[in-house]
Amino acid sequence: MIDSNPPLLHHFRALSSPNPPPPNLKCQVMEECQLPLIDLSGLNSNDLACAAAICRASSEWGFFQVVNHGISVELLKKMRREQELLFQTPFERKSTCGLLNNSYRWGGSTTATSPKHFSWSEAFHIPLTKVSEESYYGEFISLREVMTEFATAMSKLARLLANILIENLRHQRDAIDDICDESTCFLRLNHYPACPISAEIFGLVPHTDSDFLTILYQDQVGGLQLMKDSKWVAVKPNQDALIVNIGDLFQAWSNDVYKSVEHKVMTNGKKERYSIAYFLCPSYDSLIGSCKETSIYKQFTFGEYRKQVQEDVKKTGHKVGLPRFLL
Repeated sequence: MIDSNPPLLHHFRALSSPNPPPPNLKCQVMEECQLPLIDLSGLNSNDLACAAAICRASSEWGFFQVVNHGISVELLKKMRREQELLFQTPFERKSTCGLLNNSYRWGGSTTATSPKHFSWSEAFHIPLTKVSEESYYGEFISLREVMTEFATAMSKLARLLANILIENLRHQRDAIDDICDESTCFLRLNHYPACPISAEIFGLVPHTDSDFLTILYQDQVGGLQLMKDSKWVAVKPNQDALIVNIGDLFQAWSNDVYKSVEHKVMTNGKKERYSIAYFLCPSYDSLIGSCKETSIYKQFTFGEYRKQVQEDVKKTGHKVGLPRFLL
């Protein structure tokens, strides 16, 4: 039988040698949290409490979940089916055929030199500018149509939420449209194969997102954890909700009013997991300065920030992020 999964076990053991983790560890008991749940239907009636709840969750949690978000259940299900078919493609084909703009990656960082920098996952990283290009899909013709519709819906939702957060900071609504464009926004399709060797292996290593905000559509397997009150808590999946989290750029732009919170994904010993993330990003030359006169961060462009993050990961295996830009 042709294997569709990348050689994660082989690579992980090479990094772990000569002391690989013991097999089949029991999962650590983890406190499970219910993220703030916000019904976006209130925005249709100009419900101020709905907008206030979004801003409060972004400040207190850095994460929240939304229902009645305007993206149909049918579209989400179609996107999930197409995603599963894509990842069931044989590994050799995924990694060599140039599919989806040659964006296939596995194991997380290609520079991982130890297990703590290794992610037990595979992903396609797709710029929005490439989503509708027919030549990038090969035989996955139906994926193009669904993903184009999905990307448009997620982009609309991301901008709606971002403008609410901006308006709360006493800035003009729709200002996000002057900062963000599709040239840097992207989708990431994630697949986390079952990992039978340990319960302590990362599906995705701890990190913060280097964007304005992220919207996540995930399945019901679970595994997402975030840092809350200086401890890791597990996020309870909600089949009706999308998860939203604040990125580094919104934290800097809001002068720490909104919080970009560290999060990670842990593996599952028996079940595979799927998720899709939409990342709202500014143009590379957009200046990220504080919305307040007295800023705690140096001004920087998104391009400068991305470059510094990449250099840090290459040198140290992990992201330093915003602390490097403190005044």
